[in-house]
Amino acid sequence: MKTAAAQFDLFDAAPGYREVPRPTPKNRPAACGPVSASWNAEEAARRLEAEGNYRVLRKLVPRPIVARNESHYPHLAVLVDTETTGLYHARDEVIEIGAVAFTYEDGGRIGDVVGVYSGLRQPSSPIPPEITRLTGITDTMVAGKAIDMAALDALIEPADLIIAHNAGFDRPFCEKLSPVFVPKAWACSVTEIRWADLGFEGNKLGYLVGQSGLFHEGHRATDDCHALLEVLARPAGEGGALPFAELLQSSARCRIRIFAENAPFDMKDHLKARGYRWSDGSDGRPKAWWIEIDEDLYGDELRYLRAEIYRWSEAEPPAVRLTAHDRFRA
Repeated sequence: MKTAAAQFDLFDAAPGYREVPRPTPKNRPAACGPVSASWNAEEAARRLEAEGNYRVLRKLVPRPIVARNESHYPHLAVLVDTETTGLYHARDEVIEIGAVAFTYEDGGRIGDVVGVYSGLRQPSSPIPPEITRLTGITDTMVAGKAIDMAALDALIEPADLIIAHNAGFDRPFCEKLSPVFVPKAWACSVTEIRWADLGFEGNKLGYLVGQSGLFHEGHRATDDCHALLEVLARPAGEGGALPFAELLQSSARCRIRIFAENAPFDMKDHLKARGYRWSDGSDGRPKAWWIEIDEDLYGDELRYLRAEIYRWSEAEPPAVRLTAHDRFRA
């Protein structure tokens, strides 16, 4: 058996081998020098992509802010994003809000950024460690901070539409923060755009940004608003559709929320398979399985419930008609 001293590394040169210095090729540069002033990074990126073996992400640069009266687009929307101490608006608090106001036209083409707001807020109790881990916001950062409600309200008040990437989460927190949000029409860029049909692999903002050929740093509230704006503005899919145009169309449609109240217990798997979700009644809604559908599908859904679930031709489950002004409320 060999001793450790007698063993040699199989990836080393053989014992007794003496390496002879190799001549340096004449065309090899001695060292990497500074990048030439003529270097064109964008041209290099395009050439790499043209090979088909590379995909280059561009750093997202926020659009410049222009005065509202200098923008030729008639409508105004505001992207909002909140960071909070938890998931429940009834007990948790906003610790950061970001908002980016932009103009747009009826067809869904985005115009100019005309306002930005970013503010931190000290909550009534320390920020939970898991929230700091997720958001990067610490108690030190928010100490003594308060949201400038006058500035925020001035940005929101003239808006035709408020957009959030998960409006079901952000709207209740925003309405708790300021009454200016309450009468507004809201749209959700998670649920009201068919991202898969546009060629995206998911609806999380990170996926959308990356697959749009961009990356952004920070992931703070306002950073995410700027990132979402660029995703909404860029043509996507085989037909080059504008995601924001689809969002506008979706938000303009009326929807019906149906509660399959008193449905037989043994029908729960059928309802779940059809897309119904359970409400335990804690949020003031009926304690029942429910679904939200386009208004023109209401007749078909009612016939399904009567025939397959209640088995009673005159059943009238509770239903609520929703517009963009009502959707995504608590």
